[in-house]
Amino acid sequence: MSQLIVDGMNVIGSRPDGWWRDRHGAVRALLTRLQRLHATSGEAVQVVLDGRPLPDIPEGEHDGVDVRYAKRRGADAADDRIVELLSGQEHPERFQVVTADRVLVQRVHALGADALGPSTLLHRLDALDG
Repeated sequence: MSQLIVDGMNVIGSRPDGWWRDRHGAVRALLTRLQRLHATSGEAVQVVLDGRPLPDIPEGEHDGVDVRYAKRRGADAADDRIVELLSGQEHPERFQVVTADRVLVQRVHALGADALGPSTLLHRLDALDG
């Protein structure tokens, strides 16, 4: 079974649904949906987010979803954290990174992991929402 690493803000930003008016709410909504995915599929799920940690969502495990934040600010900060997480894996080929970022896709492929676009994940999450 593959393990997912989700480029959180990339997935959130892939749908122009007004998420920018409530960024923290959008993060919480994605986390809730990823928790439902984990609960129903048993898949290991990590989400990597840009920005400062939300006070109510520190780094660590949250009902089956491992939340991580970029270690710095600026361009590609979350991408670098994703690559760091993959680089530390004994079997990166067991991971799928969810992102639309073409450069990140190239970087994870170079490590032996797979990538899939946000729409694939969002369709799965939509199906769970019923």
